[in-house]
Amino acid sequence: MSLSLSQIRGIGLARLKALNDAGIWTARDLALMLPRDYRDLTNVTPLAALQAGVPAAVRVRVSGEPREQRARKLLITKVFVTDGDEVAPVVWYNQPWLKKQLTVGRELLLYGKAEWKKGVLQLVSPTIEQEGGLIPVYRAIPGVPAKAMRATVEAALEACDGSWPEDLPVSIRRRFNLCERNFALRSAHFPASKEALAAARRRLAFEELLLYQIALRLMRGTVRAGVSLNFDDASLEDFWARMPFAPTGAQRRVMREVAADLRSEKAMARMVQGDVGCGKTAIAFAAIAMACACGVQAALMAPTEVLARQHYDGAKELLEPLGCRVGLLTGSLTAKGHRLAHEAIRTGEWNVIIGTHALITEGVEYQNLGLVVTDEQHRFGVRQRTMLGEKGDAPNVLVMSATPIPRTLSLILFGDLDISIVDELPPGRTPVATRIVPESRREGLYGFLRKEVQKGRQCYVVCPLVEESEAVEALPAEQVYEDLRTQHLPDLRIELVHGRMRPADKDAVLERFRAGEADVLVSTTVIEVGVNVPNATIMVIENAERFGLAQLHQLRGRVGRGAHESWCFLMAEPNERLRFLCSTNDGFKVAQKDMELRGPGELFGTRQSGTIAEGASLMGSDAEMLKTTHDLAAELLNHPDDPDAQTVVALAKERFEGRLSQMALN
Repeated sequence: MSLSLSQIRGIGLARLKALNDAGIWTARDLALMLPRDYRDLTNVTPLAALQAGVPAAVRVRVSGEPREQRARKLLITKVFVTDGDEVAPVVWYNQPWLKKQLTVGRELLLYGKAEWKKGVLQLVSPTIEQEGGLIPVYRAIPGVPAKAMRATVEAALEACDGSWPEDLPVSIRRRFNLCERNFALRSAHFPASKEALAAARRRLAFEELLLYQIALRLMRGTVRAGVSLNFDDASLEDFWARMPFAPTGAQRRVMREVAADLRSEKAMARMVQGDVGCGKTAIAFAAIAMACACGVQAALMAPTEVLARQHYDGAKELLEPLGCRVGLLTGSLTAKGHRLAHEAIRTGEWNVIIGTHALITEGVEYQNLGLVVTDEQHRFGVRQRTMLGEKGDAPNVLVMSATPIPRTLSLILFGDLDISIVDELPPGRTPVATRIVPESRREGLYGFLRKEVQKGRQCYVVCPLVEESEAVEALPAEQVYEDLRTQHLPDLRIELVHGRMRPADKDAVLERFRAGEADVLVSTTVIEVGVNVPNATIMVIENAERFGLAQLHQLRGRVGRGAHESWCFLMAEPNERLRFLCSTNDGFKVAQKDMELRGPGELFGTRQSGTIAEGASLMGSDAEMLKTTHDLAAELLNHPDDPDAQTVVALAKERFEGRLSQMALN
């Protein structure tokens, strides 16, 4: 079970180093690195039935000589194939060796996705398969090709000889009809059938969710007594009266929940979740105002300096008239600025501190920190939140999430937090009209964009890549920026921002756009959160098919923040996912649909190798399983003397409890 990789056949020095660099050291690590997906070669699709963006297997014969051509930095190999009824083109990028394999008349089993190109549906970079069945697909590891990875995992399983100890008691397996662990692990990697795979995934998912929820409940049981903030209702009403808009019913309801926590003798641990633009920040500022009224410090941590500065400006406007002393601490301050800020925090000169990760750096000492607020929860992990909390004596903790998550899943993912949902948008919030724009209508879109800019509006253009990629056919931000600046919209002020820029340069570009000194901002998803420009009314998303629904919704939320009509244009060929996004502006409906399509695995965040949790075992889109494991966790913890309960609780502690502080829960 603990065999080192060097003891497994077929693993040479180069592959050994590549696996070690990826955190894989033993046969056990390999066996527990479950596939992230499967290529379904059990059903062959006729060429005539191919759908854009839908993976499919096709059996075809090469019907023409392959041709090569260059486009920018790409070498494109193109060949026509037939299944006897239809003919279709197939293209590969930067794979010149394939030309010799594509002899006329050769039979091929191909697996991949089709895409529309100039009105023609073509297969793009499919794999050439040797046999049918369900083929596992593992996370990419540099230096280990996909086929080599499959062979390596199979060798590891053989080396372990299926001798996995059974973790779950027999009583639980029988009660919930779960297969044995040995069968589950083998079938999760190399399933004999779809039925075997389903049984394996169900067993592993059930185990993971159950243990995870037990660990979260155990963590929650360690909540310390906190600072009770006994403010009066008049203080809260005074805050609401100073808001430019009357609070919604949802804002008042959530703030009542927050207020009850602040007044209790236990430290608050609450997440406020809501759709973009629902007014979560006002709730955070209300809580901060109440903390100040009770004589304690409050800190708000944002993931970017731009967002921190926006919060700082808002806090000064809303909170300083109430007697709060607001300060800003970010990494870009000078050495003198840092010294002065640290002193103001230590002495209590500032009782409201807005900042970035600089708030949790060594040397920052708070006088009497009573409230911690983290904004954009999905950008911070439990550990970061904990580090800020450790700056005070069990301060109250409020986390804000702009990523809508279905309530059932929220209760499970964030079991260490109480959940409040702001499910009402403020009056006057402009719905964003979402439209799909195929490539053939690009010039028309640019004409519309120019007219909106002439009205004084601004526009985002978001791309999935920074620069051209050999592996991915998608418009890179750098190319789009140059094309707009030199060809399509040379008369407009266009800026470029992406994550590879220095933070100071990136923030400077974002600030110029916010100040209205640029008409169009070409960007990667670096603008997904933290940019609030009410004058921006157009969002153009290039290669929209490459984004998840939840991310597309998050991006669209960057516009529609003012009184003007706003638009989101999805540059892609129409498909079911994108049509759904066009049909609703409700982030919770979008999140539910996204979870149904992709499962919630990504919501669980960063995983460590060597655990069941790493792979594709999660079946959280199965609401019944979520509820079943949620209830079973409570049942087992309520019967501490039961031997089976003791076994499972001990396993949960071993697998998860020590890691929860390190996990980033998205």
